[in-house]
Amino acid sequence: MKLKNRVALVTGAGTGMGRAIAELFASEGAAVGVNYAHSRDAAEEAASCIRAKGGSALAIGADVAKESDVRAMMERVRSEFGRLDVLVNNAGWSTRIPHHQLEDLTDEIWDRTLNTNLRGTFYCVRAAVAMLREHAGASVINIASVAGLGGMGSSIAYAASKGGMLTMTKSLARALAPHIRVNAIAPGFVRTRFAGWPESAFAAGERATPLEHLPTVEDVAKVSLFLAADATAITGETITLDGGLHALGAVQQHPLTPK
Repeated sequence: MKLKNRVALVTGAGTGMGRAIAELFASEGAAVGVNYAHSRDAAEEAASCIRAKGGSALAIGADVAKESDVRAMMERVRSEFGRLDVLVNNAGWSTRIPHHQLEDLTDEIWDRTLNTNLRGTFYCVRAAVAMLREHAGASVINIASVAGLGGMGSSIAYAASKGGMLTMTKSLARALAPHIRVNAIAPGFVRTRFAGWPESAFAAGERATPLEHLPTVEDVAKVSLFLAADATAITGETITLDGGLHALGAVQQHPLTPK
């Protein structure tokens, strides 16, 4: 078991990619903090499912955009589990705003997007550093997006927040080396409820992808496990997980390409 006797905290872990990561980490022996901000029932269910399979998990409520919440969450991890080895910054927020509709990108949308996706990631890392440094092999994994590489995605604010996340990954990797590795994953279009995309958009995205295959939440979880447990010589890197779309280009017009 690759994470036996380790402790992981996954933010935004009640649903989607976060839940898949939490469940895979638990199956590999980690005790897992399942963070949520609003999806309490889903997070409690995820933790319960992990425990039902013999794992160790605890649902922990905290809004990562609020530093006081984040500090309290880290103290809860310490009091319940005694340590922290892996932090996965998966919590995120977006709403769909066509890129040409600049006037619709309000201050409220900018603030919530950046505060959750970018500032929240920094808050979590800063609050976790002391615990992460206590044991060898610590790792931070930031779940970003190909939106941060190509400027596409649900809104300009979202793309900007994920671009900042990728840059911050490099900054943190330098700052926290050699004790803590910091890497990022940039998933492409993944079938989750995030941002409320219709199934037609996923189908079009799949057709546009060179592999004709969109990454799944399980794919993201497997790459996260690799970065947490196996990639001991890798830091400051971003792994793109989008079926070849960013590297090779779309087979046809991609549905997220700004018009």
